[in-house]
Amino acid sequence: MAAAYSEISPNQLMRLIGTPDCPQIIDVITDEDFALDPRLVPTARRVSHAQIHELVPELKEKRVVVICQKGKKLSHGAAALLRTHNIAAEVLAGGNFAWRSAGLPLVPVAAIPEPIVGSRWVTRHRPKIDRIACPWLIRRFVDPAAQFLFVPPAEVTSVANLFDATPFDIENTFWSHRGPLCSFDVMVEEFKLVTPAMTRLATVIRAADTNTPVLAPQAAGLLAFSVGLSRQYKNDIDQLEAAMPLYDALYRWARDGYDESHDWPAVTQ
Repeated sequence: MAAAYSEISPNQLMRLIGTPDCPQIIDVITDEDFALDPRLVPTARRVSHAQIHELVPELKEKRVVVICQKGKKLSHGAAALLRTHNIAAEVLAGGNFAWRSAGLPLVPVAAIPEPIVGSRWVTRHRPKIDRIACPWLIRRFVDPAAQFLFVPPAEVTSVANLFDATPFDIENTFWSHRGPLCSFDVMVEEFKLVTPAMTRLATVIRAADTNTPVLAPQAAGLLAFSVGLSRQYKNDIDQLEAAMPLYDALYRWARDGYDESHDWPAVTQ
């Protein structure tokens, strides 16, 4: 069924998630309904429909998609209220029911560290591949407002404890390598973001991060760009911001362009 005026279909929204064009996704499902299935559309934040007006200042000039259980009164009412403030707000057609019926990814809320919005993560400084890829995944699919701390390896655990941050890509932590899997693989699995595109992307990242280029020929290019960025930037946060478009492009390759190739054929008369 096609989306009506002021609505967006699940597949249309999924095409935006994971890209810089992803809208702000607001879930206004009731507590009772959410308790029956505590999962979120990737990057969604939960807000009561009665408090939607409190988000107006931060949503100004942003595109918004509002979600409820069935895409009816709660989401349409909340979106209409936002539109009275000149906010471009749409409704997910069919709501969470339609999203689930389409077989699209849902992130278990239990997997997201507190706070769900503005989560704080910490890892070793001078990142190369996994420690850039994981923040990209978190920002694009879990928590766009996540903060990332880069500190000396010996200080990661202490900083995590003192600053309420979740450690990642460091030994003996939950969010780290498991057997042949790198930290990015683990996050894809734990956040239930496994799709064909994400599997392709994860293979390239694992190949580059674990020195197994035989897994994916694209790994050599990712390694070269990652090393180059680490040499170009002294500030790890600046490096992360500069690398975000690189991983955006890799994701689009994995989703839409993985079967494209180029050659230089001879011109024949």
